[in-house]
Amino acid sequence: MTDRVVLAYSGGLDTSVAIGWIADATGAEVIAVAVDVGQGGEDLEVIRQRALDCGAVEAYVADARDEFAEEYCMPALQANGLYQDKYPLVSGLSRPVIVKHLVAAAREFGATTVSHGCTGKGNDQVRFEVGITSIAPDLKCIAPVRDLALTRDKAIEYAGRHQLPIETTKSNPFSIDQNVWGRAIETGFLEDIWNAPTKDVYNYTDDPAFPPVPDEVIITFKRGIPVAIDGEAVTPLQAIEQLNKRAGAHGIGRIDIVEDRLVGIKSREVYEAPGAIALIEAHRELENVTLEREQARFKRGVEQKWGELVYDGMWSSPLKRSLDVFIQDTQEHVNGDVRMVLHGGRATVTGRRSDTGLYDFNLATYDEGDAFDQSAARGFIEIYGLAAKQAAAREARLKG
Repeated sequence: MTDRVVLAYSGGLDTSVAIGWIADATGAEVIAVAVDVGQGGEDLEVIRQRALDCGAVEAYVADARDEFAEEYCMPALQANGLYQDKYPLVSGLSRPVIVKHLVAAAREFGATTVSHGCTGKGNDQVRFEVGITSIAPDLKCIAPVRDLALTRDKAIEYAGRHQLPIETTKSNPFSIDQNVWGRAIETGFLEDIWNAPTKDVYNYTDDPAFPPVPDEVIITFKRGIPVAIDGEAVTPLQAIEQLNKRAGAHGIGRIDIVEDRLVGIKSREVYEAPGAIALIEAHRELENVTLEREQARFKRGVEQKWGELVYDGMWSSPLKRSLDVFIQDTQEHVNGDVRMVLHGGRATVTGRRSDTGLYDFNLATYDEGDAFDQSAARGFIEIYGLAAKQAAAREARLKG
């Protein structure tokens, strides 16, 4: 039986050429796998037919938008997942769901190898290959650009020579990866980190310098998941899509960062994630109301490590799974409403309410009805500062 290779297929030039390139280099049949994670663009059926026209023996397509939103974006929201405190893991979150479908296709079609279109310099090669071997250790991985010397010039020449049904002349100065959680832009003039992004970099967001009138939104959460917007029930996907539109209109979620790649180099990246940033801002504020103090302090360290693991392609690692359990436990009482005003590049929280919160008006107020026993503070401070007081006394004695 002829060996088979499953290829992560986007429908673009490089992966279209990779179908024949892999077949020529390995003698294997190629199964193209396209996964919709809300990136927009062409219809999946059009992409499926293109893969077949370019020589794939099978084409597997999956609408994974709801799956991606519910099983990947929502855990990231509950974790307030931001790499280097800024980047909401746009690409890092989509790779595990794509990997899941690549492995499913490999099993269905009897493939022994999985292929992706990543270079040898980026994070995605790690995310794909570690992700694949973490759930299917028997599968092999190849990367045509990295392993089979498929350059862009060769791809254009190959497509022309074989008359592949793919556009080869359109030039885009940027490398772009996008899904419903956000959009990542790199390369081109952005590689000079002194250059400011120009207007053509952005697509998900409008210029925050010229915003429309302020937009007030109320987001309702249950166990850390948005379940309604302005009182209307929503699915996770609908919540992200609605806030992408509303927050994006105000230029919210633009990020320009020099980040530390897993492979050891620094890379300048520009991101747009209006819905993700607005949701994380609201979720964090609701946690301020509902999480116990020490639990909240500890969670911040867990969030940082969780984000690093996802960024580094360790979605299925034992540590990531353990942190997931902790994060899920913290979300039991993260219920309630957060009111925000979207305007001029900012999502500003103006109100919060929760039936499961720890905020007690009678303890917090300085007016009539104050239930806090201020007479207990003196003894508390004496005991709390006792160890530091003893240490200070020792230092004074030794210096004397």
